[in-house]
Amino acid sequence: MNSLVKPGRVAAMIALVIIILALYLTFLYRLQIIEGEKYYHLSDEVTNTERTITAARGNILDRYGRVLVSNKECYNLKIDNVKLFANEDPNAVILELVRMVEGYGDHYTDDLPISRTPPFTYDENMTAIQRTMLNAYFVRQKPDGLPENPSAVELLSFMRTRYGIDNRYSSEEMRIIAGVRYSINVRYAVNTADYLFVEDASMPLIASILENKLVGIEVQRAYLRNYETEYAAHILGYTGLMTQEEYERYSLLNYANDAMVGKDGVEYAFEEYLHGKDGKVIETQNNAGTILASVYETEPVPGDHIYLTIDKVLQEQTERILNNSVNTMILNRDQARIEAMERNEYDPEMKDEITGAAAVVVKVDTGEPLALASWPTYDVSTIIEKYQELMETPNAPLFNRALMGAYAPGSTFKPCVATAVLTEGQINTEYKIKCEGVFTKYAAEGYAPECWIWNSVKGEHYTHPEENVTTALRDSCNYFFYSVGHDLGIDKMGEYAHAYGLGVSTGIELVETKGNMSNEENHSDYTGTVWRIGDTMQAAIGQSDSIFSPLQLAQYCATVANSGHRYSASILKTVRNYDYSKKIYEREPEVLNTIRSAEYNWVAIHEGMYMVLNDWINEQNAEVWTACPWICAGKTGTAQKGEKITNDGIFLVYGPYTDPDVAIAVVVERGGSGANVQRIARRIMDAYINICSYSDSSEDEMRLLR
Repeated sequence: MNSLVKPGRVAAMIALVIIILALYLTFLYRLQIIEGEKYYHLSDEVTNTERTITAARGNILDRYGRVLVSNKECYNLKIDNVKLFANEDPNAVILELVRMVEGYGDHYTDDLPISRTPPFTYDENMTAIQRTMLNAYFVRQKPDGLPENPSAVELLSFMRTRYGIDNRYSSEEMRIIAGVRYSINVRYAVNTADYLFVEDASMPLIASILENKLVGIEVQRAYLRNYETEYAAHILGYTGLMTQEEYERYSLLNYANDAMVGKDGVEYAFEEYLHGKDGKVIETQNNAGTILASVYETEPVPGDHIYLTIDKVLQEQTERILNNSVNTMILNRDQARIEAMERNEYDPEMKDEITGAAAVVVKVDTGEPLALASWPTYDVSTIIEKYQELMETPNAPLFNRALMGAYAPGSTFKPCVATAVLTEGQINTEYKIKCEGVFTKYAAEGYAPECWIWNSVKGEHYTHPEENVTTALRDSCNYFFYSVGHDLGIDKMGEYAHAYGLGVSTGIELVETKGNMSNEENHSDYTGTVWRIGDTMQAAIGQSDSIFSPLQLAQYCATVANSGHRYSASILKTVRNYDYSKKIYEREPEVLNTIRSAEYNWVAIHEGMYMVLNDWINEQNAEVWTACPWICAGKTGTAQKGEKITNDGIFLVYGPYTDPDVAIAVVVERGGSGANVQRIARRIMDAYINICSYSDSSEDEMRLLR
């Protein structure tokens, strides 16, 4: 009987198993014993790194959901110091990287404030941040032999030695290498964000770096703010890397040390909504920098989206109108100056150049700002690169005149005084005062202020007829308001001014000036003189040391229009979460206070302001407003600046007269008079009316998202 298992086959199987086992043991011996140290070091070069994933910042939109600021995804190049300086010649790598960056038209970060070519000197336009960084570097490097207060040449000589930049590199190449190494090193001396070699690198540059497998450079995804409008710079503000002081505050909120934060405007005011929450990821990399695995510890949560009360279209129109109008006024002023010179009538000491302007539009029934324009302005998308240049530009384009400018209101203050004397029962709507041209109550003491009409024609003296409060507003009779203001007193005048929001906070979330309502307590602080009775009468016509912002003046005009209800000027309308699915906040109109006065008092004031623009006694005004689609009411103001300085022009208007919807304030520094600047307000009013009469398809766009 034959056996199924033959001895030859068993022997063959045993031999095969022995051979396989021998090969396995040989391979294992080689792997662990012969080449064990090699593979041990290779495994040691695989690293796990925790990295912060920056959350996308929230968008900023206008009241109708039109985007003002969004995000643009970009890629930054960051230097890995450990890997860079593990190279045999890191200086050669730095120079190669810089040449590559410049070759693709990109820009790298160089914080060293020294000229790029010989003779080397410190940058005359060194910023405060650059100075702080440089001083910190001096302190840190002093123990290593850096001279006290070194010149630019001495500093670069020290850096050539400190960084081992040998003589085969030219002076220009040495400066390039020193600039990058300084930018890396100085961040150890100043607690600031990590060094970004290139921000928003181009794709060809990134592709070239990856293709050449340059060790020591990392590509990181990030976000840049993308401005969807060329306007509203003073409103929107901008973002930037945290300063030392900001880091101390935001680190408590778990911000990364390289976080971008709001620096000004809306970006700063609503940082808590816009910032979002950064995520954390563990990345496993080999020694070549290749990411082998990524594990998220926490997902990033994008910031919330905020809707402003601003109307994007009206904001853009208002800024264009203001810019074009002011430039036209400048050209006309230049022409008038030339003609005066030809007649030998020009005074070269006269300061008549226009230095700034502002225009504000607010909703009467809510107090919401619809447009906040300041002239001159700037391009917010390039503010970081051009900050120093903007700081040195004449007329301070960075200064937000709409919120921070403080101007004497001139005769636009007279409706406030009229409200006070009527409400307090000092006079009634029929009470009349005969204008004498010169207020002589204190003539014996050397004080006798004149009505504007008294010397309005050279060589002649004119007066107004008997005026009640309505016609006194129409004619802007100083004599009338000297009289009633004197009897009212500065304290009551200030009480009503504050009730109107003049000299107090408007409620807006952006940085603003509170201005000042003239008063005896702080008068010497503003003027350096003691309080006199004449200051009360000057305050009654909008002079003395009363100064208010254009936003306050617009809110004041709106409060007059709606018979005493003063609303907050909050600029925040709605907040939604990152995917727009949830409403986090929605603003309701907030009445800050109410001036309670009889309806007939308000009628008298409204009628006076109506007559300012529509009574042909004021022919210059009536010509401007005669063809307006809405009947409007307003008040001119001329604020005296001092001897040989052209007056400021201030103008307030609201409309429609019978059912007020919008109020506008315009201020032009050295504009001459309120009558001179009212055409700006007329053009803005026309723009607003046109926007309100858009076609149905446009109206669908202009509906707040729900």
